[in-house]
Amino acid sequence: MKIDQYLQRIGVDEIIAINLEYLKQLQFRHMLHIPFENLDVICHVPIPLDVETYYEKVVLNHRGGFCYELNGLFYWLLQNLGFKSRLVSGTINRPDGSWALAGSHACLIVEIDQPYLVDVGFGDSARTPLPLTGETREDVSGIYRVVKVKENIYDLQRQKDSYEWDTLYRIDSRPKKLTAFAEACHFNQTSPKSHFTQREIVSIGTMDGRITLSGNSLTITNNGKKEKVPVSVAEKTSILEKYFQIRLN
Repeated sequence: MKIDQYLQRIGVDEIIAINLEYLKQLQFRHMLHIPFENLDVICHVPIPLDVETYYEKVVLNHRGGFCYELNGLFYWLLQNLGFKSRLVSGTINRPDGSWALAGSHACLIVEIDQPYLVDVGFGDSARTPLPLTGETREDVSGIYRVVKVKENIYDLQRQKDSYEWDTLYRIDSRPKKLTAFAEACHFNQTSPKSHFTQREIVSIGTMDGRITLSGNSLTITNNGKKEKVPVSVAEKTSILEKYFQIRLN
């Protein structure tokens, strides 16, 4: 496992400094170069809790992954660059308001001048570190904030058009080891109740929006405008290569 290969994979030329600006660059470039995807889940390829496996898949084989893979691997990179970071858990708030499996999402807290939520494994979400103070941050995908609920517990929220806020997930800011996600990782890749076992999900950020393959449809978002087109099974291989640079064996 080599830092320079990982940086090359996300389009970062050099190690600059252990500061907020460099962290912003790493997160932003990561989300523009490495897709969030569940293709191994759909193909019944087991996903272990092993960073070396993730490195081979994501860095060497030019694939993506879901939260344990992407945030687990990004945690390795940040630690080896010298950032003070930790894995933490989150509980997804579904669109209908119900909560998914408790603590099943893996994300990161990075300490610089203050703690920041960093997440490269949630798909369409903030591309910049978010302070835990409730201050808002805006990027192409929306306006975000992290608000404290109680001791060690925070909500990641995105502003709605009506200026209300949707909670995307609830964070427990206490440190976790990657192995602590064993039950959740198994559930998410095997259970018929898991969102990831239902259909292909491949999504990557672009400078002006996002491209997402979900089942039999491709959605291209540019500057807030969405174009959704149907996709046949025969077209999926070429779409994965064209839009996500993924070539499946």
